[in-house]
Amino acid sequence: MSRRSTHWLKAGLRALRATGAASCLAPLARYNGAIVMLHQVLPGGPDAFEPNRILRITPEFLDQTIRQVIEAGYETISLDEVSERIRTGKHSERPFVCFTLDDAYRDNLVHAYPVFKRYGVPFTIYVPTDYVDGTGDLWWLALQQALAVLDHVDLRADGGPVCPNLAGVDSREKAYHAIYWWLRGIDETVARRVVGDLCRSAGVDVSNLCRDLIMCWDELRLISADPLVTIGAHTRRHYVLSRLGDGAVRAEITEGRARLEQELGRKIEHFSYPFGDESAAGPREFAVTESLGFKTAVTTRKGMVKSDGPSAHALPRLSLNGDYQDARFIEVLLTGVPFLLRDTVRRLIPRRAAAVARAKS
Repeated sequence: MSRRSTHWLKAGLRALRATGAASCLAPLARYNGAIVMLHQVLPGGPDAFEPNRILRITPEFLDQTIRQVIEAGYETISLDEVSERIRTGKHSERPFVCFTLDDAYRDNLVHAYPVFKRYGVPFTIYVPTDYVDGTGDLWWLALQQALAVLDHVDLRADGGPVCPNLAGVDSREKAYHAIYWWLRGIDETVARRVVGDLCRSAGVDVSNLCRDLIMCWDELRLISADPLVTIGAHTRRHYVLSRLGDGAVRAEITEGRARLEQELGRKIEHFSYPFGDESAAGPREFAVTESLGFKTAVTTRKGMVKSDGPSAHALPRLSLNGDYQDARFIEVLLTGVPFLLRDTVRRLIPRRAAAVARAKS
């Protein structure tokens, strides 16, 4: 997301709080709870050029958020409990918050785990098994490292964008987003080769990125031994599933799950779709996770858990975004009102378009 978009979204959240609209409209949101999504939890602030800053929050902000959730009267529950409430339809009068972390970064053990432990709050870590093996590809972070060094990028030979001038932070940010979204739309193996080529051009060695940033199996065993911790599957290679054939989708999911069960000696019953937005996971993928017997499967689609919402295999989440580390934003987001307004607008726009078409006919 661009800095300009972030600016306007923050302004909207501030307005909802300052005007009291969030509090007034909250009863209309009618939701049961929120599944919170995190990635990295690291001390300190981001670098000047760090487009992936949205994926990291500080331990202090995590601590503040958990205290805020508890003091506001939300229940903090595990994914197993979320699954049970969805299955039975029996929800508490109090809305719940369930914390999840994607990708198994080592900082989850070093910095996030002590915070959750301090408050006795359960949480889930979704694990791509190639990452724990140290052989995975954190290509979005590798791309960030390459663009921090390169002064231009020309990907015409691969059908990609041309970024002739990477002289400042703004130009590097624009280049990153242009290249990232182009890569998200092409074949996975080609996308990862392109990023590898860029890193070599920049003289950046990312061969140990997974080993440096992701927990090893012994660390994963250590943290998973705590009853507060649920381990979920996140495929084997963290590929965009929608771009794979039917057999490859099922293999990515089943192989990742089987490896986790083998290494950890426990049944894996929850799943997170890599990337997880509308372009990365849809009805086919939802049907696969359901057929494989997962209790839940989460997306990165933004929203709250509702009785009349998506199925247990297409659950939305609420992102703890590194650009929004402010208690006021969390307060507004947990009302569900921003998503209520978004969904209302989405419903009205097609109706308005249809009315205009009828008027012209």
